[in-house]
Amino acid sequence: MNPYEERQTERDTMVQDQIAGRGVRDTHVLAAMRRIPRHAFIPPHTDAASRAYADGAQPIGEGQTISQPYIVALMTESLALTGTETVLEIGAGSGYQTALLAALAARVIAIERHAPLAERAGRALGTLGLSANVRLLVGDGSRGWAADAPYDA
Repeated sequence: MNPYEERQTERDTMVQDQIAGRGVRDTHVLAAMRRIPRHAFIPPHTDAASRAYADGAQPIGEGQTISQPYIVALMTESLALTGTETVLEIGAGSGYQTALLAALAARVIAIERHAPLAERAGRALGTLGLSANVRLLVGDGSRGWAADAPYDA
């Protein structure tokens, strides 16, 4: 089955109840969150995968979590992206936020310090066809990434 079609009802409910229901109004953010399958960014066959659309953070390995959907939406909305921006993301984790940014910005530079997470994020982005405007790097992003600067967000 097409990952974009899997669990669509859960995504719609997540967006309606957890995100729009709490005041996120950016139609582009809401549409991206309805379209991009969050479960594709959580390790399959885990308890967390079954809770991919629940109102909370979920473990993704390496002691890291995928953030609560509402927080992801709020952070993304606060960027007020128009589609022309170059965005620097520090701590790509599962790649879910990266995918949303890729759908909303012209270019995304994402840095993740845990190689296994970066590899899994890269696979998920590629499988979903969301890697064309993403540069995913493994490394310490605490000092940013000057090579692709300047950034708009």
